[in-house]
Amino acid sequence: MKHSEIELQMLREEINQMWKLVISQLEKAKQAFLNADIELAREIISREKRVDALELKIDSDCENYIALFSPVAVDLRLVLSIMKISSTLERIADFCEGIARYVADNECGEINPQLPEELRMEEVFDTLISMLSDGFVALESENTKISGKIMAKDEFVDSLYFNAIGIIADYLRKNPEQMRCGLKLMLLIRKLERIGDHCNNIVEEIVFYVDAKILKHS
Repeated sequence: MKHSEIELQMLREEINQMWKLVISQLEKAKQAFLNADIELAREIISREKRVDALELKIDSDCENYIALFSPVAVDLRLVLSIMKISSTLERIADFCEGIARYVADNECGEINPQLPEELRMEEVFDTLISMLSDGFVALESENTKISGKIMAKDEFVDSLYFNAIGIIADYLRKNPEQMRCGLKLMLLIRKLERIGDHCNNIVEEIVFYVDAKILKHS
């Protein structure tokens, strides 16, 4: 195996390591939110630095690879996609940290526990975890046929987000003293919606790498 191929394989392993860590962060964010687990939330916050460090390392290694080997065609597309996916994963991890801080603040325990059920929060988390996991499989297998399935899940997350606006507005009309916590919950749901968008962006990068097609704005 050529030296350039070994380096490229190392880049793939680095992005896989980061991806698994971010999936773990999202799974823990779900558990922390649904169980009001403050200790788990603090663990998510402390692990955020590991995600940041991996993004910086992957960026540096990708830049070095381009400088050393001047890749073209599929190899160049892979390196460019890894850089963008790394940046997107870091943003998803930021949102996971934001969810963890909502739990760790522990300000909104008085919100009706039935509200997250009405908002279908667990279903949203599960959908996002499956989107992120499917994206991982798509890059590993270089199979873009599942891209449509992932994007369809993002539309489902969007629909739940728009429904949530009305549900929370109705809740706050009946419970105006919960205004602050209701707005904080709305911001948390917005974070989940943005995670879905970022999972979509990752799929676009995989399609660019494998099929040399640009889906952005299409």
